[in-house]
Amino acid sequence: MILFLTCCCILALVLLIGPAGLNPFIAFLLVAIATGLCLGIPADAIVRSVQKGIGDTLGSLVAVIVLGAMLGKLVAESGAAQRISQVLISAFGERRIQWALMVTGFVVGIPLFYNVGFVLLVPLIFTIVHRLRLPAVYVAVPMLAALSVTHGFLPPHPSPTALVGQFGADMGRTLLYGIIVSIPSILLAGPVFARTLRKMDAKPLETFQPRLLPDDRLPGTVVSFTASLLPVAVLAITTLVPMAVTMSESARKGLVFFSEPAVVMLLALLFATFTLGRGMGMKSVMAGYADAVKDVSLILLVVSGAGGLKQVFTDSGASGAIAGMMGSLPLSPLVQGWLMAAIIRVAMGSATVAGLTTAGIIAPVVSATGVDPSLMVLSIGAGSLMFSHVNDSGFWMFKEYFNLSIRDTIRSWSLMETIVSVTGLASVLLLDRLLH
Repeated sequence: MILFLTCCCILALVLLIGPAGLNPFIAFLLVAIATGLCLGIPADAIVRSVQKGIGDTLGSLVAVIVLGAMLGKLVAESGAAQRISQVLISAFGERRIQWALMVTGFVVGIPLFYNVGFVLLVPLIFTIVHRLRLPAVYVAVPMLAALSVTHGFLPPHPSPTALVGQFGADMGRTLLYGIIVSIPSILLAGPVFARTLRKMDAKPLETFQPRLLPDDRLPGTVVSFTASLLPVAVLAITTLVPMAVTMSESARKGLVFFSEPAVVMLLALLFATFTLGRGMGMKSVMAGYADAVKDVSLILLVVSGAGGLKQVFTDSGASGAIAGMMGSLPLSPLVQGWLMAAIIRVAMGSATVAGLTTAGIIAPVVSATGVDPSLMVLSIGAGSLMFSHVNDSGFWMFKEYFNLSIRDTIRSWSLMETIVSVTGLASVLLLDRLLH
């Protein structure tokens, strides 16, 4: 019954936003309230649940999205993104630009939280699209597939890192297995799948469509790459240093502060403002920042609405009940972990929440069956990426940045995530067979 009600609520959301043409934020609020009533949350607690979901989601994302939009705007308008695209095209060639972006997405995605990587790298994608006159979605999918895979499979991202601890897995072995499993997932969901998207019409947000400048007005290569990739470098350093060096408590706390995505993005924006923005004038730079905030305001609203609906599913106990139904199925423990995570992911939207919720249910199975805990981490990670749709903030970020319809977003983004998830499971099962 819970599964049926959850499916009905998700279908209602799709119909309200699609055929009915309702504003996504309003649709999220209506469906969240209706879902809470259907799933038995007391009427006086539903609004508090929605408010908590909105607040928690915006609290963790608003600074990152806004600062990332500002940085992207400056990188685009200053000509830094144009300079970077020239270097990439020269190094890899126009015919292999997808592969260059895919590798960049994977390397950047290991230390970088997904939302930060998305808002940081999308302007670069748009610059290359504008310069080479290539379809935007066709170019973007390989890089975004790589970012998604690192988020779901590889430590130090939140869900796989937490699962390693809960299952008592070895961090290094999980990372090694994760890289092996990631390769076929990225290849199939990236360059291979992208071939089917060549004819998809996308009109990206104008704020990230840079005007081309003459070469003599472009910033230098070093400054351009430094300003654009400074967040990547800082997060990589703050992630890797604690693994390699024994630190005092005060040093560790300082490193934790500088590893916060919002702090990293703020430092990167300040650096870019006084380097890339030096020749533009402070007034012009600040005007560009204001325009960037306006352009991402709808993204913030729909992301917050998704957070409200997700909280209703959490508070109603729907995710735990659905996962419990799957526990008795006669399946391999690795498939059970993947299936539980996949169902919770589809019902709730959050890959991290899906992974952590599944871990609490499947942990006794890991110890009872003797399944390789590192492979269980990856199996659950693959399931947590299954079919991203309207209750996932990543779905809406992709839709709004690329200015796509719901149908085309499902055709591209949702199917890309599904390919990553299914290929990831198949790779885990194959690796399990080879190892054991």
